Amino acid sequence: MSKHVLFDLDGTLLDTAKDFTQVLNQLLQQYGRDEITHAKVKETVSDGARALIKLGFSIDESHENFDTYLQELLDLYAIKIIDTEAELFEGIPELIQRINNENFQWGVVTNKPSRFTTPLLKNFQAMQSASLVVCADHVSQAKPSPESLLLACKTLNCGPGECIYVGDHKRDIDAGKNAKITTIAVSWGYFPQHIQLQDWNPDLIVDSPQQIASFLFD
Repeated sequence: MSKHVLFDLDGTLLDTAKDFTQVLNQLLQQYGRDEITHAKVKETVSDGARALIKLGFSIDESHENFDTYLQELLDLYAIKIIDTEAELFEGIPELIQRINNENFQWGVVTNKPSRFTTPLLKNFQAMQSASLVVCADHVSQAKPSPESLLLACKTLNCGPGECIYVGDHKRDIDAGKNAKITTIAVSWGYFPQHIQLQDWNPDLIVDSPQQIASFLFD
């Protein structure tokens, strides 16, 4: 079994949807718009801030105010990170501790820019043992391109065949497959209810971090 495990961040390790719900609705309130439900934000947030603007304002990127709304949302999120309501998903701290105890190397590979990722991770003691964090601005192409995963493998001095990638979005599984890395899809992440994880063709689907531990160590 490989001793190198990589994780997506939002929706996989961290439940950050509360923060995004709050800042999106704060922005919408400023413009006299109706609020978006937390459930709807959870279905959308893994597609990024641009998707949240489209959801909240019912516009596309051709709208003259799109970039203004986007920047305002990101500025609000940067402030929210200081007082984040994000939490590690249940069972994740124990999984990370087990990974550390077994002397596995692990890291984070996310499409989130480092200006948000770095301060966010500082809020969580369990995340401090990560061997690396690869963010969107560390590569030229975000997931589903394999570039960020291949950079992580190079940094860990391991081949793709010696690594596992865990994620909650189709782009995570596609990125892993494009990099020829074993993929695990988690069922607790951010995606619409109609999505069938088996349609992504991951190597494994899990319903809890304990199942990841069983796959890695049992």
